[in-house]
Amino acid sequence: MAKDNINVDLLISTILSGIEDVKGKEINILDLREIENTVCDYFIVCEGTSNTQVNAIVNAVQKKVSKELKDKPWHIEGQDNAEWVLMDYVNVVVHVFQKQIREYYDIESLWGDAKTTIIETNY
Repeated sequence: MAKDNINVDLLISTILSGIEDVKGKEINILDLREIENTVCDYFIVCEGTSNTQVNAIVNAVQKKVSKELKDKPWHIEGQDNAEWVLMDYVNVVVHVFQKQIREYYDIESLWGDAKTTIIETNY
């Protein structure tokens, strides 16, 4: 069990590093472990300012996780329009939004019972 937690923590920090490499904005981690019947343990939510930046964030996360952890997402959805891209790493699901789409779906409120960690950035 402890090994799984170390791997999840390492996956989360690697994903965050990939997001920060291309200046993803408004990064939040939602810890879903205390909520019943969830599909994963964590959501990482962030946003890009355009289709291009959303795709850049997704690509940066994929490359960093692949290179450092030799892992790849189980599934990716939404890359065609790049307004909301979901990257499923099984225990961790990454949501990369454009601002207006994030505001519309407001998944942080939908998962309001989750413990939320806001990641501070220096850019």
